[in-house]
Amino acid sequence: MASKIAAQMYTVRDFTKTAQDLSETLRKIRKIGYQAVQMSAIGAMNGDKPEVSAKDGRKMLDDNGLKCIATHRPWESYMEHTDFEIDFHHQLGCDFTAIGMMPESYRKEGSKGFSRFAKDCQPLIQRLKAAGIRFGYHNHDLEFQRVSTGKTLYDILIEEGGPDLTLELDVYWADHAGVNPVRIFERCPGRIPVIHVKDKTFVEGEGPVQAPIGEGNLDWDGLISAFEKAKVEWVAVEQDICRRDPFDCFKASYDFLIARGV
Repeated sequence: MASKIAAQMYTVRDFTKTAQDLSETLRKIRKIGYQAVQMSAIGAMNGDKPEVSAKDGRKMLDDNGLKCIATHRPWESYMEHTDFEIDFHHQLGCDFTAIGMMPESYRKEGSKGFSRFAKDCQPLIQRLKAAGIRFGYHNHDLEFQRVSTGKTLYDILIEEGGPDLTLELDVYWADHAGVNPVRIFERCPGRIPVIHVKDKTFVEGEGPVQAPIGEGNLDWDGLISAFEKAKVEWVAVEQDICRRDPFDCFKASYDFLIARGV
């Protein structure tokens, strides 16, 4: 069975600012063994006049034997330029996109804002769905704040967003907030097509830091079993901060997951 491990390009965002850098970075990722990537925070593809179009990006992916399995795109573009986003994802060959963080206009309202977001995104979800693209929400730790009802902000997304609002669960940030990610997998089987994974370790004098998978303290045997039961399609390796060369971190995480049959 083919691996379902992807490289989240945010990890190597400093190496994607030009077309040449992006091409070389994709080559390195494929050489490690990855067969898929999440296209996020790619400088050469951002801005009003990007050096690399979605069509160009697709060719780079194809040239390196890679598939784009997810993106993060700006909320304003989803809402104000939906047709462009649909075309962008079709050209890229990608059928899943997620918002990377709750927009400030909603976040500042707390639970009311999360409820409003869950409602406001429904027309967008249906337009994307009709075009064969799923829409998801990527969490950090703030979503696990408890509100006056006793629920968390993440509960609001799960319950009020409906089944078509999928979840791009970042297991590190859930754990960082004191939540066992396994419980989320058990609660939302089939609704979590893509997850983000990184490990957490403790460094003397610094406290908790992000680490390649297998070099920290997260329970990977339990997590792997849980996300397989939840029918997760893709496992995207991501480190927001790397304490050594990010490509080496990518390799360490990939080798660890491959050794465990992911």
